[in-house]
Amino acid sequence: MPKRNKRSDQDGIYERSDSPCYWASFTDANGKRVRRSTGVRKSQEGRKEAEALLAKWRLEAYRARHWEEVPPKSFDELMLEYLRARRDKRSHRDDLTRARQLRRYFTGAVMNTLRPAEINRYMTERRAEGVAPATVNRELALLSAAINLANRDWEWGLPNPVAGRKLREPEGRIRWITRSEAAALVQAARGIARSPYLADFIVTALHTGCRSGELLGLEWRRVDLSAGLIHLEAHHTKAAKRRSVPLNQTARRAILSRARYRARHCPGTPWVFCRKNGERLEWLQRSFKLACARAGIEDFRIHDLRHTCAAWLVSAGVPLPEVRDLLGHASITMTERYAHLAPDNVRAAVSRLDGDESRYSHAGEGASAGELREVM
Repeated sequence: MPKRNKRSDQDGIYERSDSPCYWASFTDANGKRVRRSTGVRKSQEGRKEAEALLAKWRLEAYRARHWEEVPPKSFDELMLEYLRARRDKRSHRDDLTRARQLRRYFTGAVMNTLRPAEINRYMTERRAEGVAPATVNRELALLSAAINLANRDWEWGLPNPVAGRKLREPEGRIRWITRSEAAALVQAARGIARSPYLADFIVTALHTGCRSGELLGLEWRRVDLSAGLIHLEAHHTKAAKRRSVPLNQTARRAILSRARYRARHCPGTPWVFCRKNGERLEWLQRSFKLACARAGIEDFRIHDLRHTCAAWLVSAGVPLPEVRDLLGHASITMTERYAHLAPDNVRAAVSRLDGDESRYSHAGEGASAGELREVM
């Protein structure tokens, strides 16, 4: 259990060794000791801001205790507190972008009296602006998360009119290419001299199903060629879960090609996919787009390499749970998007229903193909 500063049992601002922010200790309206992070990082100016926040919380507690006043909470206050408390989230940058969109509509709104009608109007207006349903849902999910955190950790007692309101999202995009198209793409990538890493990147992505960020951030210390594995720690993956990705012979050859490149040009670099000077690759969209154009492949993105890996696996009859584990999907629901690529599996399942057909005696049973055409 984290150690508290000796002053944490008294009213005031204090520091904790396990937190970069100032913490506040005060008595709430029910006479209960509250200890919570101010979300303000430790500094000379930060100390003053933390003191101001503590004074505000004390005043609210006093009013609630003596005047039975429920202090109004504004949208700006809610979102600022939430973003401070969750600044270490992997998606913090995305949260900031979504919060700006929400603020355009809800700034000045009193969260204590927020109603479902206002949420519905937000959804209508954002859709009228041409925003995709998935984007609107993620913006409102942020608002809902902020309300839930405020109620759970800070006892604000706010209504959550977002709950149960969600726009229907279209089925996710699935774009994949055939093996012959993939061969053409790799060949085109080999012809782009300024991007000597592109072909190996494409091959590795196609044969591991790794996300672009997982490969671009891959370090040699997490590559085990003897075991034929790539190790991804939780902070490397979208689902924030550790997983090991096996290398087949094709992917292994691509990684070995990168090892030879490293030995020739930048033996000290920690990155598998890097520039000639050893610097980590941040993106390769331009060269990838050029390779697609040269290969005659349209409407194909880097992330579609991952879709292609999944499509090839499912088409080969690999069970969906195994595909899920390889790709690191958070749930089987994501993997089920590829189920339609294995109709033979379903056909085999239905064929198990066939039994002793003699128990069904229908006229016309066993009709020839010609007779069937006449009936149809």
